[in-house]
Amino acid sequence: MAYRGVVGASGVAVPSVATALRQVKLDKESELRVEVGPDTPLRLRLLTGSAEIFGTEIAPEIWLNFPPRLNFAVFTWYGATIEIDGSTETDYTADETPMISYVNVHAVLEGRRNRAKASSSDSDSSQGPRVIVVGPTDSGKSTLSRMLLSWSAKQGWKPTFVDLDIGQGSITIPGCIAATPVEMPIDPVEGIPLEMPLVYFYGHTTPSVNADLYKVLVKELAHTLEGQFAGNAESRAAGMVINTMGWIEGVGYKLLLHAIDTFNANVVLVLGQEKLYSMIKNVLKKKPNVDVVKLQKSGGVVSRNTRVRQKARSYRIRKYFYGLSNDPSPHSNIANFSDLVVYRVGGGPQAPRSALPIGAKPAADPTRLVSVNINRGLLHSVLAVSFAKEPDQIISSNVAGFIYITDIDIQRFEISNFRLIAVYQKHKGQLPGKFLIVGTLTWIET
Repeated sequence: MAYRGVVGASGVAVPSVATALRQVKLDKESELRVEVGPDTPLRLRLLTGSAEIFGTEIAPEIWLNFPPRLNFAVFTWYGATIEIDGSTETDYTADETPMISYVNVHAVLEGRRNRAKASSSDSDSSQGPRVIVVGPTDSGKSTLSRMLLSWSAKQGWKPTFVDLDIGQGSITIPGCIAATPVEMPIDPVEGIPLEMPLVYFYGHTTPSVNADLYKVLVKELAHTLEGQFAGNAESRAAGMVINTMGWIEGVGYKLLLHAIDTFNANVVLVLGQEKLYSMIKNVLKKKPNVDVVKLQKSGGVVSRNTRVRQKARSYRIRKYFYGLSNDPSPHSNIANFSDLVVYRVGGGPQAPRSALPIGAKPAADPTRLVSVNINRGLLHSVLAVSFAKEPDQIISSNVAGFIYITDIDIQRFEISNFRLIAVYQKHKGQLPGKFLIVGTLTWIET
């Protein structure tokens, strides 16, 4: 079986197809909204003034290279001149943005961090803001999260970013919940750094496949972070920013409330929907220490259909394995079937009918481990490499990284080709564990 893997690691729109160099002058408190074309990258640089992307300042005269299909906005507080080289799907300027309200939220959070830092380390007031961003699909949750994190890091804090959006995956790949400290403003092109991620593999791109498992993993992540905060006053004061999925009705709404409770969030930012704001406000009215704030979504948010979302997921997986420019390329290796054990989480009855009360039906166990035979049915699957030493530790263990199955040789009983980057280079091409987790996450490499 061959596989590859990485371990450890708003104005009037004017469609643009021009490829010549062109300049855009931005007035103060306005932004340039850009949708990069589907086939070719785009270059952009700051000529005069000051500007930022997702809360991160742009260095002057330095070209930034944006890959195809990326959407972003260049905002300036005092005015700027931007130069663009390449074609775009759409680019336009807008002077009506919610940035003032966003930066006001940042200012309030900054005050809470300073008060937490000044408090006794063993008091409740030493806990900095725990901000959870909620809202419907395509309301700008990820963008706002990045802004709040980058503004905080610019002030010298190291807030923790928690990503619960398994549909897209801002830290590693889709199908995961993850957390990582943010020590510097987030690079507008590279995104979240992969040096120190804490990742739990759910294995699906929607919680509806196994909502109970999703809740279990959210609890595991929250429990681990609590332990880290208990021993690090600086991280505790810096707090966290939690990004969530866009499923806000039915089971999705219940999972949002579960996340708010599990992470002990004390600030809930609701983007783009009055109904959701009212519902959460009503539920949390008995918790005076939790602030629920309604914010306007940006007019630059682009609605995406199912096909576009699938392409975005594919791009995230490819970026994880290859990087933005196909470098580093993944390492290759060969392993025998006997060296690896593949499990699927969830499935199978909890007990036989004979052991159940009369009339009761057997129910699927959402956390039951099911052994999976290595065969060609795993082709194109993305599997997680668990840190677990024993099978019963798989649910509670985070993962070291991921492998992508490219080929399976049944006759030779072999797998090959996996990839290692960043901190896990020390494994020298070897997987750090023998337990692999498979879900429904697949990828067709093109």
